[in-house]
Amino acid sequence: MNNEVTNYIKNTLPWQAEVCGKLREMVHATITDAEEQLQYGKPHFLKNGKHAAVIHVARNKVSFMVFEAGGIEPVKGVLRSLGNGDRKAADITEGQDVDYDLLAGVLAKTSSKL
Repeated sequence: MNNEVTNYIKNTLPWQAEVCGKLREMVHATITDAEEQLQYGKPHFLKNGKHAAVIHVARNKVSFMVFEAGGIEPVKGVLRSLGNGDRKAADITEGQDVDYDLLAGVLAKTSSKL
């Protein structure tokens, strides 16, 4: 585990740190050889040197974004398209139930291309 990523997570609100920790664990369980780096001030997860996912913490949410997601359909209220649709993001707010299994499934599909 990357110390810079650990510090990023530690410096968030308690509920955000919990969500980020679970997302981090989910990424490593899904992509067993994932490399993590702090890039552009955010935790990025790479597979074979290519971006697979990123976590971003904002004031009132945690966003989890996956790359190479053009073939993944958005899920209303859960997963939204970004850019030209090749990225998908889930925005998580305090107290929200998070379907980590759904996110792991999406990540498994998108990272299989890397």
